[in-house]
Amino acid sequence: MEEKRTDTENGSTPLGAGGVAGGYAEIIIPSALPKNYTWSVPPHLLEAAKPGCRVEVNLGKSKKYAGIVKRLNKNKPEFIETKDILNLLDTEPVVFEQQLKLWEWMAAYYMCSEGEVMAAALPAHFKLSSETVLVFNEEYGDDFSALDHDEYLVGEALLIKKELRLTEVQQLLDSSHVYPVINRLINKKVCFVWEALKQTYSPKKETYVLLNPLYDNEEKLSELLNNWTRAPKQMELLLSYLHLMKTEGEVVRPALLKKSGASEAQLKGLVEKKILWLEKRAVDRLQYLPKNVQIDFELTGAQQKALGEIQEQFRSKDVCLLHGVTSSGKTNIYIKLIEESIRQGKQVLYMLPEIALTSQIIRRLQKHFGGYIGIYHSRFSQNERVEIWNKVKNGELRVILGARSSVFLPFQNLGLVICDEEHDTSYKQQEPAPRYNGRDAAIYFASLFHSAEAGAGAGPGAKVVLGSGTPSVESYYNATTGKYGLVELMQRYGDLKLPSIELIDTRKIIQKDRSKVMLSPPLIEAVNEVMARNRQVILFQNRRGYSPYQVCQVCGWIPQCKYCDVSLTFHKLTNKLICHYCGTTYPPVHTCAACGSDKFMQRNFGTEKIEEQLQETFPNAKVARMDIDTVKGKNAHDVLIQQFEQKRIDILVGTQMVVKGLDFDNVDLVGILDADGLLHFADFRVNERAFQLMEQVSGRAGRKEETGRVLIQTSQPTHPVLQFVQQHDYKKMFAEELEKRKQFFYPPFSRIIHLSFKHKFKEIVERAAYHFADTLNNKYGKYIVGPAEPVVGRIRNQYLMELLFKLPRDGKMINQCKKDLLEQVAILHQNKSFKSVTVVADVDAV
Repeated sequence: MEEKRTDTENGSTPLGAGGVAGGYAEIIIPSALPKNYTWSVPPHLLEAAKPGCRVEVNLGKSKKYAGIVKRLNKNKPEFIETKDILNLLDTEPVVFEQQLKLWEWMAAYYMCSEGEVMAAALPAHFKLSSETVLVFNEEYGDDFSALDHDEYLVGEALLIKKELRLTEVQQLLDSSHVYPVINRLINKKVCFVWEALKQTYSPKKETYVLLNPLYDNEEKLSELLNNWTRAPKQMELLLSYLHLMKTEGEVVRPALLKKSGASEAQLKGLVEKKILWLEKRAVDRLQYLPKNVQIDFELTGAQQKALGEIQEQFRSKDVCLLHGVTSSGKTNIYIKLIEESIRQGKQVLYMLPEIALTSQIIRRLQKHFGGYIGIYHSRFSQNERVEIWNKVKNGELRVILGARSSVFLPFQNLGLVICDEEHDTSYKQQEPAPRYNGRDAAIYFASLFHSAEAGAGAGPGAKVVLGSGTPSVESYYNATTGKYGLVELMQRYGDLKLPSIELIDTRKIIQKDRSKVMLSPPLIEAVNEVMARNRQVILFQNRRGYSPYQVCQVCGWIPQCKYCDVSLTFHKLTNKLICHYCGTTYPPVHTCAACGSDKFMQRNFGTEKIEEQLQETFPNAKVARMDIDTVKGKNAHDVLIQQFEQKRIDILVGTQMVVKGLDFDNVDLVGILDADGLLHFADFRVNERAFQLMEQVSGRAGRKEETGRVLIQTSQPTHPVLQFVQQHDYKKMFAEELEKRKQFFYPPFSRIIHLSFKHKFKEIVERAAYHFADTLNNKYGKYIVGPAEPVVGRIRNQYLMELLFKLPRDGKMINQCKKDLLEQVAILHQNKSFKSVTVVADVDAV
């Protein structure tokens, strides 16, 4: 890991120390600036400014930002005329010292700016800038009596215009210092930041039923009930309301109608008589239950032993890898560790690679930890993110379940990080910067809670559990060489056997049209047999859409994207051809652009085509599809998972989403429809990934009571990876992979930095990549691979070239190389010919 800068350089106060050391502040603004700028702190803000607080600053002639104070300095920066901070937006820090240190490490490690990390870390409401657009919150209504003069003016304008730009607010108030006013309006929920509304999600609302305050008086209420003459159903409804009010404290419309058996019209009658009132309120997506810890299960002998070993490893190591076969009950061990942390007053971060996984796990965790737990991921609206952010910051939420972005939350007393399915590539951010790995960032973040200066109450430090049935080669190597602790759980819960795996040789099955085998006779027979026993089936195919490409039968022409060098995938439901790289859609092609023929053949098959074929082959079965096209809504995946759990679906076909950690009791058969597609990628990790995917898929079968069965369709039944999968032998796969990695100097024996060059002209991007490689050849020649054109050489009308650095595991050399690369990028951009070439660095590329 990178060397850390000390916080007392240049006369600065330690981060988070509070108070003021002098009149200058280093401030991070949410922009890709190569380094942080310094502003001067005006005398009236000296006492209140603290590291972690947001301030309003001016950059350039007119651009304004809400930046975060990183550190306060006594010394004026040399050769720079500093501008004053305009306003202080917070009285208390919005981020703690550990977040600021994480941002600094992440920027240095992943070769980006602290501003880019800040932009990724903070909810939109914390990142106001000159371009910000404010949108009126219709729910607030038009009663502005609680607002001060400036807030009232902006509120009135928003009510009329519905949205305002920041510049319009400045004109309205005849002042350039409007950030504090806007901040107050956002906090009072008068308006939202525009970014918040780009999400498809809107806050969940419930209609609450209230009694007219006139009848709070016992006499008035008795008079009303005693003199009731008409509408007996309305009387019953009112009595039900009064009973619910006594028992529940608050009454929501659906509960009232259900209890009373009344209709909407009867409720409307009471509202029109002004006896009851209706009020819409936004409620939390996650109903925060009472805060209690309730563990109603005992660990098995094997699980108890593994838990004891983890606790023992934590005495000497901060990170422990739990290698537990699929369905061994790793989650139960996590629950026991979480219980221990909560009882110690610590916070827990439970990370999962996919949002889709959170819905099933949250139900289990809520049962045990009630209101202590919350969820955080990118499908939440920005308003909800702020809500959860604040609940984590003030310690109200003790356990957070989230995807990779949850590592940015402001934990104040983190005691445990659980990184489940740690091998998963979804932990790695691809676009935009920072291109971080959530697992590695979480390990570093946890280490920050060890330091003595982490503040009072930080305790002895945070521990990390990495869990997986198929650990990444790097993590397992770190565990076997003693860097991490290693605990193995090789026994399935209930002593169930691992599913038997059978290979179906598709070369022996002849299709009439010579197309690829989709559903082989043995697979069809197995599905029928399982369904006859009222059990369920999961089928896995790692391609979405209907047909990955279509070919002209006369001349072999394939429809391609105008902007990328890839074939188009046909989606039958929408009747469109879609590029899976840039998202451009095209109408279906009926005639060949090369020869004019109308004879096309669909090649290969995606999940959509399989779904159609299954409906034809098994007309009585309930078939569902789970891929990115079918689970676009915020709760779509949750609905699908619950339907499958409730046995309302017989056959579930899907992409990687069906693989990852989902736990279904009733699945007896899993089919992998095209193993060959997983084994043919130009990537040094191809065998590791194929093994992980197939082993994880097979782990969905036979998780309760009965032994499951897995059928794999392949034209290469003798492939070594398939042999390892058939034997469920992770260690053999690891040993073989390690040998090859050592031979070709790939991780874990080296560290990778991957550079991508992009430009709209192919010739320019090629020249730039070769020029860049040549300048570094003397120093790093033996570690450079390339430059070369990638498999897909053009995306979004940008031609690509790649350069790979395979560096020895030497921290000093890696740090120096990163500095040299960033310097070389700056030099490249000074050359007129290459000024517009984009260079993207990806550290530890996956």
